[in-house]
Amino acid sequence: MKNGDKTKIIILAAGKGVRMGSDLPKVLAQVKGKSMIKRVLESVDESGIDENPIIVVGYKKELVIKELGNEYHYINQEHQLGTGHAVSLAKDYLKNKAENIMVLYGDHPFINAETIKKINEKHIRSGKKITLATVKLKDFKDWRINFVNFSRIIRDRNGKIIKDIQFKDANDEEIKVTEVNPCYFCFEAAWLWNKLETLKNDNAQKEYYLTDLIKIATDNSIETESIEIEPYEALGANTKAELGILERFAVQ
Repeated sequence: MKNGDKTKIIILAAGKGVRMGSDLPKVLAQVKGKSMIKRVLESVDESGIDENPIIVVGYKKELVIKELGNEYHYINQEHQLGTGHAVSLAKDYLKNKAENIMVLYGDHPFINAETIKKINEKHIRSGKKITLATVKLKDFKDWRINFVNFSRIIRDRNGKIIKDIQFKDANDEEIKVTEVNPCYFCFEAAWLWNKLETLKNDNAQKEYYLTDLIKIATDNSIETESIEIEPYEALGANTKAELGILERFAVQ
C-alpha cells in the first residue's frame, strides 16, 4: 500500500434534486455560480489527502460526470437505498487499497480543506474505528433551521457518543438535542467493510444508514471519536429555501 493511500475519500452524489424544483442531480445545484459538488472537490483537492476521490453517482449520472470530468473514479448507485448502501458499493474497488475511508457529501459545499485534514489527523492519531464531525447549535432558529432535520448525536452522562438518531426516528427528547451530525466520517477501512454487511433497514425510510455504525460500535464497546466543526461548514441543501441560506454564506 502506497503512503498516499492511507486515507481514501468517498463523496456521495447520487441523489435527485426533486425538492429543489429542478430536474438536475442535487449536487449540481449552484451556490454563487458554482455547483455544490465542485466546491467539495476543491476542498478535497486542497487538503492533499486524496487526489483521486471516489464519487458515488446515480440519478442522471452522466450530467455529474460531464460537470466534473474523467479524473475521478465513479461508482453507480442504481437504486437509492441509503448512505450505508452507497458506501458499500465502493468496497470491491477500495478493499485493501486504503487503511482509512473518509465519507463526504456532494451537497454539503462548505466543508473546508483544513477541516478535512483535521478529521483525518484526529482519526489516525486516536486509532479509533470511527471519527466524525459534529456541530453544536444554540437552537434551530434563523439560518440554523437548515439543521432541524439532521440526525442527533446522543451521548451518555460521561460525554461519550452512544448513537446517532435520524430525525424521523427520534423521540420527543432526542429531537430537542442540539448537537447534530453532518455525517462527515472517517472509518478504519477493514472495520467499515465488515460492519456495513450488518446494517439493517428497519427505520422510517427503509434505508441502510451509515450513521447506524455508531450504535454498532457502541454495542461492541468501541468508542467513537469526534471533532466539533463550525456550523456553516455543515450546511447542506435539499430545498430552494435551504439553497438560499447557503447563498448567504458562500464566497465566490
